[in-house]
Amino acid sequence: MAKIAILYCKRIKDHSCIACAKCFQGAAERNGDFAAHDGVEIVAMTDGGDCPGLVVPKVKLLKEVTTGLGQQIDALHFGTCVKMAMSAAACPIVYEEIAPLVQEKFGFPVRLGTHSY
Repeated sequence: MAKIAILYCKRIKDHSCIACAKCFQGAAERNGDFAAHDGVEIVAMTDGGDCPGLVVPKVKLLKEVTTGLGQQIDALHFGTCVKMAMSAAACPIVYEEIAPLVQEKFGFPVRLGTHSY
């Protein structure tokens, strides 16, 4: 079972979904981008630091906290809300630039999207 951390959009997450309920449901169903894993356990969630974003420092803190709690992160997913913000809300995060940087710095794969609804 993959231990997943999710980075969500602070500005629009509660406009498209309340309390990340869709991410939890999508993880349970292995829906959307969660289907890339044999099973999914969400171990952590945080926002990207608002616009323009502080993705690397937030992921660093996320990794430090989960490690301190004895958890590992097998993959980081940018939430579907981030994907939506990139396509419809002029999100300043450039996934093609930030994903390889995060993967190289922290050692886990990065995916864009969580669920398909």
